[in-house]
Formats: sequence, structure tokens, C-alpha cells
Amino acid sequence: MSFEDPAPLDLKQYIREAPDFPKPGILFYDISTLIRNPEAWQVATGRLAQAVARFQPDLLAGIESRGFLTAAPLATRLGCGFTMLRKPGKLPGKTISHRYSLEYGEDELHIQADAVRPGQRVVVLDDLLATGGTLAASIDLLRKAGAEVVGASVMIELLALGGRGKVDVPVTSLLTYED
Repeated sequence: MSFEDPAPLDLKQYIREAPDFPKPGILFYDISTLIRNPEAWQVATGRLAQAVARFQPDLLAGIESRGFLTAAPLATRLGCGFTMLRKPGKLPGKTISHRYSLEYGEDELHIQADAVRPGQRVVVLDDLLATGGTLAASIDLLRKAGAEVVGASVMIELLALGGRGKVDVPVTSLLTYED
């Protein structure tokens, strides 16, 4: 499957930098300014699709909630399934959970127990890779559910925070920032 990149568009120009959000000292990289621009969004999803297609996934898993924004359209584009990794109490039916530690406390993710068939090739997606705690926990959760996690993909990676080092699958990033 081939995806053409129509122009050498610099997608960083569509990312808004919001200083001191959500708290003082944090520089937030806002993808909403990219996804609302039709040309930038098409180019971004095309580039992500090309990167994710190399993993030959059966299923894409989006991390709540901004991971849904990339995983769902990519699943359509790649012709594979999509599932959600959600916070507690957000999914009906039986779920599998995974509790994990973050630098500021603990969190928990859930997946529906029947969302993944054993051995299915899964790529997990999110908007941003920072310290890697949530991405690593997502991979652990998917494996608990029986997935063969073959990769991860993010729109933005903050290289200085070293999150890639916390995961044991290949990671593709659409955009990287040093700080």
C-alpha cells in the first residue's frame, strides 16, 4: 500500500506551542491547530499511514483520548481494525486493566476483554511521547489482552524526556522536538 506525500509541507508550522499549560513550566504542543487544517491533516495522516503500514498491523490501538484522533483515521486508511485504550469506567462489558506509575502518581488503562484476538499484530498510537510511562503501560495492557505489539507511533516526540527508552517496540514519530 503506497501513500503519496503531495508536498514537502513543514508540519511543525501547524503545531501551536502553549507555554505554562496545563501548569507553569510545561510547554504544551497543541495538535488541534494541525488537525483543523485540511491540507496539514491530510499530509500528517498520509505520513503516519506510511510509517504504520511498515508494521503490517491487524489492529490499531488508540490511547485515550488524543490517540483516538490518529488511530481511527489510520485504521480506515490502512484497512485494519481499531480499538480504544480508555480510563476506568469508560468501556462497557468485561475489561482488562493495567495500573501503572507516572512521575506524578498512578493511572489506569482498560481495554475490552474481547478487543484483541490472541496473536493479532497491533500498533499503539498516541499524540505525544514524553516520558514514556503511558505508552509503556499501553503496550503491557495490550500484551495482557493477547496482542503481539509490533510497534508504536506518535505525532510528536519530546526527545529530551527519553520516553522511547521505556518501550521495547519500534517507535515512529511524525515530528520531534529537542526540548
